[in-house]
Amino acid sequence: MEISRIRALRGPNLWSRHTSIQALVQCDEKERAISRLPGFEARIRARFPLIGAMRPIGYEGEIAVAHALQFAALNLQAQAGCPVTFSRSAPTTEPGLYQVVVEYTEEAVGRRALELAETLCRAALDDQPFDLDAALKELRELDEDERLGPSTGSIVNAAVARGIPYRRLTRGSLVQFGWGSKQRRIQAAEIDSTSAIAESIAQDKELTKQLLHAAGVPVPVGRVADNAEDGWKAANAIGLPVVTKPFDGNQGKGVTVNIVSRDHFEIAFAAAKEHSRHVMVERFITGHDFRLLVVGDKLVAAARRDPPHVIGDGEHTVRELVEIVNSDPRRGEGHATSLTKIRFDDIAHARLAVQGYMADSVLPKGARAVLRNNANLSTGGTATDVTDDVHPEVAARAIAAAKMVGIDICGVDVVCENVGRPLESQGGGVVEVNAAPGLRMHLDPSYGKGRDVGTVAIDTMFPAGDNGRIPVVAVAGTNGKTTTVRLIAHLIGQTGKRLGMTTTDGVYVHGLRIDTGDCSGPKSAKNVLMHPEVDAAVFETARGGVLREGLGFDRCDVAVVTNIGMGDHLGLNYITTTDELAVVKRVIVQNVGPEGSAVLNAADPSVVKMAAACPGQVIFFAADAQLPAMMTHRAQGRRAIHREGDALVCSEGAQAERIELSGIPLTRGGTIGFQVENAMAAIAAAWALGIDWNTIRIGLATFVSDAGTAPGRFNVFDYKGATLVADYGHNPDAIQALVQAVEALPAKRRWVVISGAGDRRDEDIRRQTEILGEAFDGAILYQDACQRGRADGEVIALLRDGLANASRAREVEDIRGEFLAIDTALAKLRPGDLCLILVDQVEEALAHIAKRIAETGETK
Repeated sequence: MEISRIRALRGPNLWSRHTSIQALVQCDEKERAISRLPGFEARIRARFPLIGAMRPIGYEGEIAVAHALQFAALNLQAQAGCPVTFSRSAPTTEPGLYQVVVEYTEEAVGRRALELAETLCRAALDDQPFDLDAALKELRELDEDERLGPSTGSIVNAAVARGIPYRRLTRGSLVQFGWGSKQRRIQAAEIDSTSAIAESIAQDKELTKQLLHAAGVPVPVGRVADNAEDGWKAANAIGLPVVTKPFDGNQGKGVTVNIVSRDHFEIAFAAAKEHSRHVMVERFITGHDFRLLVVGDKLVAAARRDPPHVIGDGEHTVRELVEIVNSDPRRGEGHATSLTKIRFDDIAHARLAVQGYMADSVLPKGARAVLRNNANLSTGGTATDVTDDVHPEVAARAIAAAKMVGIDICGVDVVCENVGRPLESQGGGVVEVNAAPGLRMHLDPSYGKGRDVGTVAIDTMFPAGDNGRIPVVAVAGTNGKTTTVRLIAHLIGQTGKRLGMTTTDGVYVHGLRIDTGDCSGPKSAKNVLMHPEVDAAVFETARGGVLREGLGFDRCDVAVVTNIGMGDHLGLNYITTTDELAVVKRVIVQNVGPEGSAVLNAADPSVVKMAAACPGQVIFFAADAQLPAMMTHRAQGRRAIHREGDALVCSEGAQAERIELSGIPLTRGGTIGFQVENAMAAIAAAWALGIDWNTIRIGLATFVSDAGTAPGRFNVFDYKGATLVADYGHNPDAIQALVQAVEALPAKRRWVVISGAGDRRDEDIRRQTEILGEAFDGAILYQDACQRGRADGEVIALLRDGLANASRAREVEDIRGEFLAIDTALAKLRPGDLCLILVDQVEEALAHIAKRIAETGETK
């Protein structure tokens, strides 16, 4: 068994909506059926008893080692605590080669699980040992390192429940919610509306106290010290017991409370100095430690925090009791679990000494030994929910503290005997204000009711009814995608929205190209959705990106499929038929939102079949209203667009809207068939988005499709009285459509300049010139700049083969170089002639044509 390629599918994909790892797995002849491997199944089950059935539901073929790998990778993750359920193995056209797909929740965990699954399979094949416990331990630890902590995770989960999209921007806790201009961001439990100034104030303990005192919030007396000697003087001036804390710390790091001796003070001071150059020394307020969570202008949760402690049983030492408490599976090393392990360090030893105990002391039964006086969960404390007990005046003081500092999600630390009474009446006070507070004590308290504070945070950022989404249109198909994308974007732009658009020639935001090259993949789509000045997005969605990584979005409002044609990269990525290609193109249709629409070409049977996969509505378009799919759809009163003479008719039930083709310059009065289809698709998309008909008409009339706005998309030029048409058509269906279009243009003699993409099948390259040979008088063949794996001259030979039986193209020349081929054709043209130039290097070729036109003194 050999794994030759691993990909991460980070969005909805060919296989499922789940994020998944995809691997190519080569099995030798015996490995293609584990029934031919005596003892293999018994050995792998002995090493991993919970591997599962190893037979996919409904699968009746031979079980290969690839299937064992699939189920091992999935169930290793599941046993490590990852919520994964989906996996699949599919044979390819190559004997013994399988595509194995396994869901993951964290990419690094999924990749490592696949590696460990491979190790497990090899161990079973070679009858070698496999350490299952170590593998699961490694995956658990990796998952804990990679996944979001409980605070950020609770906010993300609340967003998902409301249908708000999110994207993790770093491996840490920086997360974007929503898209484009409607996006918001959080860092852990801090939202983007909290300023850096507010966070800075919260870290400055002395300034925070001054501001809170000015707001009438009770605070403890204290001052800053730079060294232990000065700090001890401050402690004596304030009066023991005291508290020491880092001047600009957070999360309880370096905080020690109830210090009553010089020795204890020096240890505590040193602990605080590890986190800050300055140390705050404050009066210790007697009472319990409470954390009050304020979100916006509301108190949403409160918890009493108890310091880490152990209870004696008369048998075990303090050290042993700590080990017993830390063995609780709810306790971990960091913040990922509901509780943190108790630290048994110098501060713990000092606190024990104050109580008359040592680490090896056997505590009497029922005796309580406190190991730290601060009650932060991060140092091993516990939490009890007291939200329903908080006195309104205590809540008011906490809200006032959060507002005074300027923190939107604020953890207010209060020390008092009872939160059910006003602070002033019991000598209590606010001891600290925290930005990005930990939420786990409220989500999953040690005792009491958990509070859904993640939902409160999301509701603060996104009011009811706002899902943070902008309109998203995805366009797929063999031909016409780029023009359709551009026209849809232009129609949406008429509404005043700022557009983000991805195409095969770049990324555009509000008309400005911000990236170049083929940008029809998921990375470009994600970049547009991350742009803060995008109100709507239109994405050209290529087959390659879907296969490599999945979609760049979780769902779209409109999915447009223009057509499915022969020769569109068939043979690549094990897609060998148009039916298989249609399954790839169908992915955008499957991921239309429930309130969205799919716009489908009713003249293409492969596209018509996609209607059944759409979760939303379907709009069919076709020139012929008598097609079976169109007639049925219209009879059901559903939306459809067809051609009727010199107009397009958009019908829904008894209602119909006519749009004259003379008002759509793109179609040249309806003479260019494929542009009529592109216009119908774009109109349907605009209709689905709710754009009014007058705005649609204005957009159609003002859309310009030339070399500047739509390079390589039927760009027409005048050259010395001849007509030039430059296009990027590069498959048989596109060539056929172009032939039909240029036949509508008058010409004395017709020439074509063509090359062929080396990554297409031989028959597809030949078919292009077979079509052209019946429509043109002469052909100039040239070799692409990149041969894409072909030998020198191989593509030109295939093009010549296609012209061998041509009835019309009698004059054929081979030219090395695209620009030289263009010049050769231009030299042959006479007034009244026509030349179709099928460009390879689009921008460079168009610039070359423009240069030659400029040399004649003519305009384009």
